[in-house]
Amino acid sequence: MQLTVLGAGRVGSAIARDLCREPGFAVQVVDIDPVRLTELDPCPIETALTDLRTSKGVAAAVRDADLVVCAVPGHMGFETMRRVLLARKDVVDISFFPEDAFLLDDLARELGVIAVVDCGVAPGLCNILAGHVASQLDHLEQYDCYVGGLPVVRRWPYEYQAVFSPLDVIEEYTRPARLVEDGRQVTRPALSDIELIDVPGIGTLEAFNSDGLRTLIRTLDCPSMKEKTLRYPGHAALMRVLRDSGFFSQEPIAVGGQQIRPVDLTVNLLAQQWSLDDEGDLTIMQVTVRGRKNGTPYTYSYDLLDRYDPVSGTTSMARTTGYTCAIVARQIASGLFVGRGICPPEYIGRVEDCYRHLLAGYAERGIVLSEQIEHA
Repeated sequence: MQLTVLGAGRVGSAIARDLCREPGFAVQVVDIDPVRLTELDPCPIETALTDLRTSKGVAAAVRDADLVVCAVPGHMGFETMRRVLLARKDVVDISFFPEDAFLLDDLARELGVIAVVDCGVAPGLCNILAGHVASQLDHLEQYDCYVGGLPVVRRWPYEYQAVFSPLDVIEEYTRPARLVEDGRQVTRPALSDIELIDVPGIGTLEAFNSDGLRTLIRTLDCPSMKEKTLRYPGHAALMRVLRDSGFFSQEPIAVGGQQIRPVDLTVNLLAQQWSLDDEGDLTIMQVTVRGRKNGTPYTYSYDLLDRYDPVSGTTSMARTTGYTCAIVARQIASGLFVGRGICPPEYIGRVEDCYRHLLAGYAERGIVLSEQIEHA
């Protein structure tokens, strides 16, 4: 089976390396950056130097694919997904584009293909957990998710290092956060409603609103839902200063007779400040889902703490995001998960065999996800 991975960044590379271990898979990785493709050696992976910003480039890249993994930057994700669907290819996506994925549902269904979107850690794993719990209970009452990727070592002034595109990180700090309160969707500014939480083995972190619920707002019948991003204390205030001062603006301004977007300058400066050091990163996720079954209240609690793998050089965020995607890709390739149209990860969680297969895949890769179930 031919699997084509679009994008050779940290996460795309981790996905490709994981998939190439599977007997019967032939893996190709496509990117515009020859250095990134060279870094995939000595894996048994075919590479192709292609500009995925064009419809011609995407069509050529996926022509021979049986299954496509889309790991391009978020601003390219929606259009790349549309072009993959037009090529009549099944696809798993982790680009986390800002557009509503369900806008492509009619197209995917018409062409008879499956598109699993937001298939990383958050969104991704947290959605799968929500879907699984929803399938176990009669109805849900509350869903809370706290999640973040952090550097192991805190360094002034940001105490943060990006393990994916800084532009995509900035999106988290500018896009209004959608929550569900009392059964109604409400909107809060990103970086708002800061609260402090204690994480065993890590210490005190701050949590703030971010737009992470995404498809859950549409697919999960739950009257109270929120997702908050975790960072070291003080980071949110610093990001608010940059955002509110215009450094994240995409509107061009005149500088020295030239028009530039402030965000482009900011991204270039932060890319240097936020580059990951040798100490690596860690990923933290806490998900709590409450509901009832036969009138009895239940609480499902999940905890994940994953760390950088120094042996393979794979970041924790690439592990938790990329391996989730790679495991789900296997489920589609094997026929374990079937469907048509846009399928968010919560649909995966509803299928018990898929859920158990995912947990087994995590355990095989050393990703520890604990589950605790309490009921009155």
